[in-house]
Amino acid sequence: MSKILSIKTVVEWILLLIIFSFMGAIANVVGYSYPFTTSFIGMLILCLITLIGLIIEKLIPYNIPAIIYISIIGLLISIPWSPIAQPVIYYTSKVDLVSLTTILLAYAGISMGKDLKDFKDIGIKGIIVTFCVIIGTFLGSALIAQVVLMYTGII
Repeated sequence: MSKILSIKTVVEWILLLIIFSFMGAIANVVGYSYPFTTSFIGMLILCLITLIGLIIEKLIPYNIPAIIYISIIGLLISIPWSPIAQPVIYYTSKVDLVSLTTILLAYAGISMGKDLKDFKDIGIKGIIVTFCVIIGTFLGSALIAQVVLMYTGII
């Protein structure tokens, strides 16, 4: 797989991330009454971390997913010893991640609508498998959370 990084690609990422930041800030204002400016700054920080992770993933020759780089960058800039940890934590804590779900689901719906013919070809078996995967993931997550909460004595 060729990992070519062009200026055009980076500019497209930047534009998409700015649009996503704007939409996320609006969702925070509407859903959780956070100030727009604070939410927008928090979204820009999250998107900047994402952009850096995407660029690193393209530049480093190893086949490591971008989410790994994004997670490491996020951890490094938010640890207490980081000189920028306080403002990063302050602004990103003003971004409610549940409000971003609406945007992601809308995007998924638009994407699914675009590929409706392919979705029809999958048929009922694909839908059943999808539901089983979602239910299994939910139940697995709930089981892990239950065990951890019981082990730590919270419940």
